[in-house]
Amino acid sequence: MNNVIELDVIDLALALGIIGVAIALSLWQKLGLETQFFFGAGRSLLQLLVVGYVLDLVFALHNWFAVLIVILFMLSVAAITARNRIDQQRPGLLPIVWLSLIASTGLTVAYVIAAIVQPPVWYEPQYLIPLTGMLLGNAMNGASLAGDRLINAIKQNHQEIETHLCLGATPKQAIFTYQKEAIRTGLIPTLNTMMVVGLVTLPGMFTGQVLAGANPLNAASYQILILFAIALTNLIATFLITESLYRRFFNQKLQLII
Repeated sequence: MNNVIELDVIDLALALGIIGVAIALSLWQKLGLETQFFFGAGRSLLQLLVVGYVLDLVFALHNWFAVLIVILFMLSVAAITARNRIDQQRPGLLPIVWLSLIASTGLTVAYVIAAIVQPPVWYEPQYLIPLTGMLLGNAMNGASLAGDRLINAIKQNHQEIETHLCLGATPKQAIFTYQKEAIRTGLIPTLNTMMVVGLVTLPGMFTGQVLAGANPLNAASYQILILFAIALTNLIATFLITESLYRRFFNQKLQLII
């Protein structure tokens, strides 16, 4: 059960044939996706190989500082990506996204590591880096969906919001409906996954552990833990990003600024 079939360079070359087939189909159907497939495959290959070598070094060092450097790098890339998906031009958005992601992911990871997994040391890279990466990636997607939805809703409904303000509503009351819908939008992918996991899809962590030779029941237990942690992380991230974002649409006199 623990025998892992390792992939060598030839196997990776054969894997590139899969992308070759995709490019050929795109050419045949004149989809115009050949360039995206080619560069996407190249970037994926390069990035994953570099990550593999870097993590191999970090695992060998087994040093808390090296682990934190990797996590901070992942966090910064996720924050920049989420900011760009929400609004590249809005000033002061990057710190909001960065803090929202570090707070939501950090709180959940700390609970999972300290109360559930309990590795020999808290910075055990085998657990801390993969857990942080999975939660951070999902929080990034949830935050970007929620933030983009809230900004668009405020811009499209600014007259209704101003009417509420004129009638004595606070900024929070005036945008509450739009904030709620933005949070729901950010959580839709997570909730949809939870509804069909195991029936329609087999998540990456579950299949990865099974392929690596882990007991399927143990792999399922870890996947349950990850799904629940993702749900909480996304909820915190979407709340924090929308709570911080809406405030930037109002000045000190509580007037709406578009």
